[in-house]
Amino acid sequence: MTIEEKPCITEKIKSPGNKFTWVSINNPDAKVMGYLKKHYKFHELDLEDCMSEIQRAKIDEYDDYLFIVLHIPITSKKGKHIKNAEIDLFVGQNFIITLHEDNDTVAQIFKRCKKSQKAKEEYMGKGTGYFLYMIIDDLFESCFPLLDDLGKQLNAVEKDVFELDYSRDCLKEVLWLKKDIINFRRIVMPQRPILAQLEHKNKKFLPENLDVYFDDIVDKIEKMWNMLENLQELVASLHETNESIISHNTNNIIKMLTMFSVVLLPMTFFTGFYGMNVKGLPFADNDFATLIMALIIAGVASAMIGYFRYKKWM
Repeated sequence: MTIEEKPCITEKIKSPGNKFTWVSINNPDAKVMGYLKKHYKFHELDLEDCMSEIQRAKIDEYDDYLFIVLHIPITSKKGKHIKNAEIDLFVGQNFIITLHEDNDTVAQIFKRCKKSQKAKEEYMGKGTGYFLYMIIDDLFESCFPLLDDLGKQLNAVEKDVFELDYSRDCLKEVLWLKKDIINFRRIVMPQRPILAQLEHKNKKFLPENLDVYFDDIVDKIEKMWNMLENLQELVASLHETNESIISHNTNNIIKMLTMFSVVLLPMTFFTGFYGMNVKGLPFADNDFATLIMALIIAGVASAMIGYFRYKKWM
Protein backbone atom coordinates (compact mmCIF):
# COMPACT_ATOMS: atom_id res chain seq x y z
CA MET A 1 0.00 0.00 0.00
CA THR A 2 1.11 3.51 -0.61
CA ILE A 3 1.87 5.62 2.41
CA GLU A 4 -0.12 8.85 2.28
CA GLU A 5 -0.76 11.64 4.74
CA LYS A 6 -4.10 10.28 5.90
CA PRO A 7 -5.22 9.54 9.47
CA CYS A 8 -5.01 5.90 10.46
CA ILE A 9 -8.36 4.55 11.70
CA THR A 10 -8.48 1.25 13.59
CA GLU A 11 -11.85 -0.27 14.54
CA LYS A 12 -12.78 -3.57 16.13
CA ILE A 13 -15.91 -5.64 16.26
CA LYS A 14 -16.53 -9.04 17.87
CA SER A 15 -18.48 -11.80 16.20
CA PRO A 16 -21.63 -13.28 17.78
CA GLY A 17 -20.53 -15.53 20.65
CA ASN A 18 -17.09 -13.84 20.66
CA LYS A 19 -15.72 -16.51 18.34
CA PHE A 20 -13.35 -14.06 16.68
CA THR A 21 -12.55 -10.36 16.41
CA TRP A 22 -12.51 -8.34 13.21
CA VAL A 23 -9.94 -5.54 13.23
CA SER A 24 -10.43 -3.07 10.36
CA ILE A 25 -7.46 -0.76 9.74
CA ASN A 26 -7.86 2.11 7.30
CA ASN A 27 -4.68 3.82 6.07
CA PRO A 28 -2.23 1.82 8.26
CA ASP A 29 0.82 3.58 9.65
CA ALA A 30 4.06 2.48 11.33
CA LYS A 31 2.54 2.74 14.81
CA VAL A 32 -0.20 0.27 13.96
CA MET A 33 2.34 -2.08 12.36
CA GLY A 34 4.30 -2.07 15.62
CA TYR A 35 1.13 -2.92 17.55
CA LEU A 36 0.34 -5.83 15.22
CA LYS A 37 3.87 -7.18 15.45
CA LYS A 38 3.79 -7.05 19.25
CA HIS A 39 0.33 -8.50 19.90
CA TYR A 40 -0.14 -10.90 16.99
CA LYS A 41 3.46 -11.94 16.29
CA PHE A 42 3.12 -11.51 12.54
CA HIS A 43 6.19 -11.99 10.42
CA GLU A 44 8.01 -8.72 9.84
CA LEU A 45 8.08 -9.27 6.06
CA ASP A 46 4.28 -9.41 5.99
CA LEU A 47 4.08 -6.16 7.91
CA GLU A 48 6.56 -4.58 5.50
CA ASP A 49 4.36 -5.70 2.61
CA CYS A 50 1.41 -3.89 4.21
CA MET A 51 3.31 -0.60 4.28
CA SER A 52 5.13 -0.80 0.96
CA GLU A 53 3.99 0.03 -2.56
CA ILE A 54 1.49 -2.20 -4.34
CA GLN A 55 2.48 -5.82 -3.76
CA ARG A 56 1.74 -8.75 -6.02
CA ALA A 57 -1.31 -10.82 -5.09
CA LYS A 58 -0.31 -13.76 -2.91
CA ILE A 59 -1.15 -16.10 -0.04
CA ASP A 60 1.46 -16.85 2.64
CA GLU A 61 0.64 -19.72 4.98
CA TYR A 62 1.98 -19.91 8.55
CA ASP A 63 1.26 -22.21 11.45
CA ASP A 64 -1.20 -19.87 13.13
CA TYR A 65 -2.41 -17.53 10.38
CA LEU A 66 -2.74 -16.81 6.67
CA PHE A 67 -1.54 -13.61 5.07
CA ILE A 68 -3.44 -12.68 1.90
CA VAL A 69 -2.82 -9.81 -0.51
CA LEU A 70 -5.57 -9.07 -3.01
CA HIS A 71 -6.02 -6.35 -5.63
CA ILE A 72 -9.44 -4.95 -6.48
CA PRO A 73 -10.32 -2.63 -9.40
CA ILE A 74 -11.94 0.61 -8.24
CA THR A 75 -12.63 3.98 -9.82
CA SER A 76 -10.40 6.92 -9.02
CA LYS A 77 -12.06 9.94 -7.45
CA LYS A 78 -10.50 12.19 -10.11
CA GLY A 79 -11.62 11.33 -13.61
CA LYS A 80 -13.36 8.11 -12.54
CA HIS A 81 -10.94 5.82 -14.34
CA ILE A 82 -9.95 2.33 -13.23
CA LYS A 83 -7.15 2.04 -10.68
CA ASN A 84 -5.74 -0.61 -8.36
CA ALA A 85 -6.71 -0.96 -4.68
CA GLU A 86 -4.84 -3.33 -2.40
CA ILE A 87 -6.49 -5.26 0.44
CA ASP A 88 -4.29 -7.06 2.97
CA LEU A 89 -5.81 -9.70 5.24
CA PHE A 90 -4.49 -11.63 8.24
CA VAL A 91 -6.69 -14.66 8.96
CA GLY A 92 -6.42 -16.72 12.15
CA GLN A 93 -8.76 -18.93 14.12
CA ASN A 94 -9.90 -16.17 16.47
CA PHE A 95 -9.16 -13.04 14.47
CA ILE A 96 -9.27 -11.49 11.03
CA ILE A 97 -7.50 -8.22 10.27
CA THR A 98 -8.13 -6.16 7.14
CA LEU A 99 -5.85 -3.34 6.02
CA HIS A 100 -6.92 -1.02 3.25
CA GLU A 101 -6.91 2.59 2.07
CA ASP A 102 -10.40 4.09 2.06
CA ASN A 103 -12.00 1.02 0.48
CA ASP A 104 -15.74 1.70 0.34
CA THR A 105 -16.77 -1.97 0.25
CA VAL A 106 -14.87 -2.91 3.41
CA ALA A 107 -16.06 0.26 5.15
CA GLN A 108 -19.69 -0.49 4.30
CA ILE A 109 -19.45 -4.09 5.54
CA PHE A 110 -17.98 -2.89 8.84
CA LYS A 111 -20.68 -0.24 9.18
CA ARG A 112 -23.47 -2.75 8.54
CA CYS A 113 -22.05 -5.29 11.00
CA LYS A 114 -21.65 -2.60 13.64
CA LYS A 115 -25.19 -1.24 13.29
CA SER A 116 -27.18 -4.39 12.55
CA GLN A 117 -27.15 -7.57 14.60
CA LYS A 118 -28.68 -9.40 11.65
CA ALA A 119 -25.85 -8.30 9.35
CA LYS A 120 -23.28 -9.25 11.99
CA GLU A 121 -24.82 -12.71 12.28
CA GLU A 122 -24.88 -13.08 8.50
CA TYR A 123 -21.25 -12.08 8.01
CA MET A 124 -19.56 -13.14 11.24
CA GLY A 125 -21.70 -15.93 12.64
CA LYS A 126 -19.91 -18.86 10.98
CA GLY A 127 -16.24 -18.30 11.79
CA THR A 128 -13.32 -16.54 10.15
CA GLY A 129 -13.27 -18.73 7.04
CA TYR A 130 -16.85 -17.93 6.06
CA PHE A 131 -16.32 -14.26 6.97
CA LEU A 132 -13.28 -14.19 4.67
CA TYR A 133 -15.44 -15.59 1.87
CA MET A 134 -18.11 -12.92 2.47
CA ILE A 135 -15.59 -10.07 2.34
CA ILE A 136 -13.86 -11.34 -0.81
CA ASP A 137 -17.20 -12.08 -2.46
CA ASP A 138 -18.45 -8.54 -1.79
CA LEU A 139 -15.16 -7.05 -3.01
CA PHE A 140 -15.36 -8.81 -6.36
CA GLU A 141 -19.13 -8.31 -6.59
CA SER A 142 -18.41 -4.56 -6.48
CA CYS A 143 -16.45 -4.96 -9.73
CA PHE A 144 -19.50 -5.80 -11.85
CA PRO A 145 -21.00 -2.27 -11.68
CA LEU A 146 -17.63 -1.01 -12.96
CA LEU A 147 -17.87 -3.41 -15.90
CA ASP A 148 -21.42 -2.20 -16.55
CA ASP A 149 -20.18 1.40 -16.57
CA LEU A 150 -17.44 0.48 -19.05
CA GLY A 151 -20.07 -1.16 -21.25
CA LYS A 152 -22.26 1.97 -21.12
CA GLN A 153 -19.28 4.18 -21.97
CA LEU A 154 -18.44 1.88 -24.87
CA ASN A 155 -22.01 2.07 -26.19
CA ALA A 156 -21.98 5.87 -25.93
CA VAL A 157 -18.69 6.17 -27.80
CA GLU A 158 -19.88 3.66 -30.39
CA LYS A 159 -22.95 5.81 -31.00
CA ASP A 160 -20.75 8.87 -31.50
CA VAL A 161 -18.41 7.02 -33.85
CA PHE A 162 -21.22 5.79 -36.10
CA GLU A 163 -23.11 9.08 -36.23
CA LEU A 164 -24.07 9.88 -39.84
CA ASP A 165 -22.90 13.45 -39.42
CA TYR A 166 -19.47 12.58 -38.10
CA SER A 167 -18.13 15.89 -36.86
CA ARG A 168 -15.68 15.06 -34.06
CA ASP A 169 -12.81 12.75 -33.32
CA CYS A 170 -13.57 10.14 -30.62
CA LEU A 171 -9.99 8.86 -30.43
CA LYS A 172 -9.37 10.20 -26.93
CA GLU A 173 -12.48 8.54 -25.49
CA VAL A 174 -11.64 5.24 -27.21
CA LEU A 175 -8.08 5.26 -25.88
CA TRP A 176 -9.28 6.00 -22.32
CA LEU A 177 -11.64 3.04 -22.58
CA LYS A 178 -8.82 0.82 -23.84
CA LYS A 179 -6.64 1.93 -20.95
CA ASP A 180 -9.37 1.24 -18.37
CA ILE A 181 -10.04 -2.22 -19.78
CA ILE A 182 -6.32 -3.04 -19.87
CA ASN A 183 -5.93 -1.86 -16.26
CA PHE A 184 -8.96 -3.91 -15.23
CA ARG A 185 -7.52 -7.03 -16.87
CA ARG A 186 -4.09 -6.42 -15.37
CA ILE A 187 -5.61 -6.21 -11.88
CA VAL A 188 -7.98 -9.17 -12.16
CA MET A 189 -5.69 -11.67 -13.91
CA PRO A 190 -3.36 -12.39 -10.92
CA GLN A 191 -6.34 -12.85 -8.58
CA ARG A 192 -7.61 -15.92 -10.44
CA PRO A 193 -4.89 -18.39 -9.33
CA ILE A 194 -4.73 -16.86 -5.84
CA LEU A 195 -8.40 -17.47 -5.11
CA ALA A 196 -8.18 -20.92 -6.65
CA GLN A 197 -5.50 -21.71 -4.04
CA LEU A 198 -7.70 -20.79 -1.08
CA GLU A 199 -9.53 -24.12 -1.05
CA HIS A 200 -6.20 -25.95 -0.73
CA LYS A 201 -4.88 -23.93 2.19
CA ASN A 202 -4.78 -24.83 5.88
CA LYS A 203 -8.17 -26.35 6.73
CA LYS A 204 -8.12 -25.08 10.31
CA PHE A 205 -8.61 -21.59 8.87
CA LEU A 206 -10.71 -22.51 5.82
CA PRO A 207 -12.84 -25.63 6.52
CA GLU A 208 -13.54 -28.06 3.70
CA ASN A 209 -17.21 -27.10 3.55
CA LEU A 210 -16.14 -23.68 2.26
CA ASP A 211 -14.64 -25.09 -0.94
CA VAL A 212 -17.85 -24.59 -2.87
CA TYR A 213 -18.08 -20.96 -1.71
CA PHE A 214 -14.60 -20.06 -2.90
CA ASP A 215 -15.33 -21.92 -6.13
CA ASP A 216 -18.24 -19.53 -6.56
CA ILE A 217 -15.86 -16.55 -6.31
CA VAL A 218 -13.57 -18.16 -8.88
CA ASP A 219 -16.59 -18.56 -11.17
CA LYS A 220 -17.38 -14.87 -10.72
CA ILE A 221 -13.84 -13.93 -11.69
CA GLU A 222 -14.04 -16.17 -14.75
CA LYS A 223 -17.30 -14.47 -15.72
CA MET A 224 -15.65 -11.10 -15.14
CA TRP A 225 -12.70 -12.16 -17.29
CA ASN A 226 -15.00 -13.23 -20.14
CA MET A 227 -16.79 -9.88 -19.98
CA LEU A 228 -13.43 -8.09 -20.09
CA GLU A 229 -12.36 -10.10 -23.13
CA ASN A 230 -15.59 -9.14 -24.90
CA LEU A 231 -15.12 -5.49 -23.98
CA GLN A 232 -11.51 -5.61 -25.16
CA GLU A 233 -12.54 -7.04 -28.53
CA LEU A 234 -15.30 -4.44 -28.89
CA VAL A 235 -13.10 -1.49 -28.01
CA ALA A 236 -10.37 -2.78 -30.35
CA SER A 237 -12.92 -3.00 -33.19
CA LEU A 238 -14.24 0.44 -32.26
CA HIS A 239 -10.70 1.83 -32.34
CA GLU A 240 -10.12 0.39 -35.81
CA THR A 241 -13.47 1.73 -36.99
CA ASN A 242 -12.75 5.17 -35.60
CA GLU A 243 -9.35 5.20 -37.30
CA SER A 244 -10.94 4.09 -40.59
CA ILE A 245 -13.55 6.85 -40.40
CA ILE A 246 -10.89 9.46 -39.60
CA SER A 247 -8.78 8.22 -42.51
CA HIS A 248 -11.80 8.17 -44.83
CA ASN A 249 -12.80 11.72 -43.87
CA THR A 250 -9.23 12.93 -44.29
CA ASN A 251 -9.05 11.34 -47.74
CA ASN A 252 -12.31 13.00 -48.73
CA ILE A 253 -11.04 16.38 -47.60
CA ILE A 254 -7.76 15.93 -49.47
CA LYS A 255 -9.67 14.80 -52.58
CA MET A 256 -11.93 17.85 -52.52
CA LEU A 257 -8.99 20.21 -51.97
CA THR A 258 -7.08 18.52 -54.81
CA MET A 259 -10.00 18.88 -57.23
CA PHE A 260 -10.47 22.49 -56.16
CA SER A 261 -6.77 23.13 -56.85
CA VAL A 262 -6.99 21.41 -60.25
CA VAL A 263 -10.02 23.49 -61.22
CA LEU A 264 -8.20 26.65 -60.20
CA LEU A 265 -5.09 25.70 -62.19
CA PRO A 266 -6.32 26.79 -65.67
CA MET A 267 -7.81 29.91 -64.14
CA THR A 268 -4.44 30.75 -62.66
CA PHE A 269 -2.78 30.03 -66.03
CA PHE A 270 -5.05 32.35 -68.04
CA THR A 271 -4.98 35.17 -65.51
CA GLY A 272 -1.22 34.89 -65.23
CA PHE A 273 -0.81 34.71 -69.00
CA TYR A 274 -2.89 37.82 -69.60
CA GLY A 275 -1.23 39.54 -66.71
CA MET A 276 2.00 39.80 -68.69
CA ASN A 277 2.88 43.28 -69.89
CA VAL A 278 3.51 42.31 -73.56
CA LYS A 279 1.88 43.12 -76.88
CA GLY A 280 0.09 40.71 -79.21
CA LEU A 281 -1.99 38.74 -76.69
CA PRO A 282 -5.15 37.22 -78.19
CA PHE A 283 -8.24 39.41 -77.74
CA ALA A 284 -6.09 41.97 -75.92
CA ASP A 285 -7.47 44.83 -78.05
CA ASN A 286 -11.03 43.54 -78.13
CA ASP A 287 -13.62 45.54 -76.20
CA PHE A 288 -15.09 42.29 -74.89
CA ALA A 289 -11.77 40.73 -73.90
CA THR A 290 -12.66 40.46 -70.22
CA LEU A 291 -15.98 38.77 -70.99
CA ILE A 292 -14.35 36.41 -73.49
CA MET A 293 -11.67 35.34 -70.98
CA ALA A 294 -14.25 34.89 -68.23
CA LEU A 295 -16.29 32.64 -70.50
CA ILE A 296 -13.20 30.65 -71.49
CA ILE A 297 -12.19 30.18 -67.84
CA ALA A 298 -15.75 29.25 -66.81
CA GLY A 299 -15.98 26.81 -69.72
CA VAL A 300 -12.71 25.09 -68.84
CA ALA A 301 -13.72 24.86 -65.16
CA SER A 302 -17.16 23.48 -66.09
CA ALA A 303 -15.57 20.91 -68.40
CA MET A 304 -13.22 19.75 -65.67
CA ILE A 305 -16.02 19.49 -63.11
CA GLY A 306 -18.13 17.58 -65.63
CA TYR A 307 -15.22 15.20 -66.22
CA PHE A 308 -14.80 14.66 -62.48
CA ARG A 309 -18.48 13.85 -62.15
CA TYR A 310 -18.29 11.49 -65.15
CA LYS A 311 -15.44 9.65 -63.41
CA LYS A 312 -17.45 9.73 -60.16
CA TRP A 313 -14.64 11.45 -58.33
CA MET A 314 -17.06 13.88 -56.78
